[in-house]
Amino acid sequence: MIHSDVIRGHIDTIILKLLSERDMYGYQLSNEIKARTQQKFDIKEATLYAVLQRLESRELISSYMGEKSLGRQRRYYRISRFGKAYFQEMLVEWNLLQEIMKAFIGGETE
Repeated sequence: MIHSDVIRGHIDTIILKLLSERDMYGYQLSNEIKARTQQKFDIKEATLYAVLQRLESRELISSYMGEKSLGRQRRYYRISRFGKAYFQEMLVEWNLLQEIMKAFIGGETE
């Protein structure tokens, strides 16, 4: 498992990436994160929903109620046009961060 402090600054980018692929509801996002990280990162439910609320308040994503399933409706999230642009900015930042870290650490594994 990765320590949450290490990945905290990248959670927005992770969620925007997933929503750029398709609309998802919260539990689906959480499961997708676990699956793609091979169970190495498990986002806490409270953290996930706080991030979703923040992204929605910044108009980077929007939400809508889906069809009823097993007696209840799910809230789905979709990335907005602003969210797509912000995600592209985050990719540029991520590439720069990788360059910086490689300058200090390189390929060391110890």
